[in-house]
Amino acid sequence: MEALAVPFLLTVGALLAVQAGANVQLAAAMAHPVGASALQLAIGATVLIALAAVLDGLGAVAALDDVAAWHLVGGVGSAVYITAGILLFPRLGAVVTVALFIAGQMLVSLLLDVGGWLGVAQDRLAPQAAVGAGAVLVGAALIARAQAGADAVRGRWAWAALGLAAGAALPLQGAVNAQLRAGLGAPIAAGAWSFVVAAAAMAAVLALTCPRAARVDRLGRLPWWGWLGGLCGAVYVTSVFLLIPEIGVAPTIGLTVAGQQVASVFVDRHGLLRLPRRPVSRARLAGVAALLAGVALLQA
Repeated sequence: MEALAVPFLLTVGALLAVQAGANVQLAAAMAHPVGASALQLAIGATVLIALAAVLDGLGAVAALDDVAAWHLVGGVGSAVYITAGILLFPRLGAVVTVALFIAGQMLVSLLLDVGGWLGVAQDRLAPQAAVGAGAVLVGAALIARAQAGADAVRGRWAWAALGLAAGAALPLQGAVNAQLRAGLGAPIAAGAWSFVVAAAAMAAVLALTCPRAARVDRLGRLPWWGWLGGLCGAVYVTSVFLLIPEIGVAPTIGLTVAGQQVASVFVDRHGLLRLPRRPVSRARLAGVAALLAGVALLQA
């Protein structure tokens, strides 16, 4: 399981970069980031509900009454993360945004593993894991500093705080959804519920933020891959809560952020997904190398 988890989670992490680019395009087409988030989450929920009906059977939903109330709200993390990506990628660039996400993800992942909170099995922080986590954070900092647009973060602490909070939301969501999966005994149904909650949360926000401003008439201009954000998110959410009980929070999140960061370098370097092209400096590559080395230590 662990040997297969490494390439699998790296790929899942790379999908987050695709998700962010797709969501930016959808937000631009709709001229409404909240509306774009709600639509992508609804797509993810639809995909997972269909899969759950085939693989798990929707009878598992009847068990929702028997699980703790806090096991039901993990999906809010997806709403926070997706909206933050839509807002931050055009402003700060893929690499700086992902670096902020990584810092939030790793700090909270370590706290969950060491503290044994939210039902996560408590795990002693081994020396190599501590060094690995430090290397990941140092790598993220180097990447952010090396990014040509990183200076834009100065004076925009609210945007930086949003990036950290959005990153922190992902491991919290994974831990909560892992408890929901255990309670339902149906992993795909648990993922589907998580996305239903996320979509409902964004729909509620949309209702309060002038939904008529969303330009649904312009969706025909969206590239085909602009619809993949919800699917990428569904793959990520389901994969993470399935593997957290197997290999721990920090290794799971560490592998996904490694894939996310490597993919974001290619996105910025080549201007992929219609995002601005940004240079790849030696300092930035050094940061990516430090991040990958840290992930390797976490996985050791």
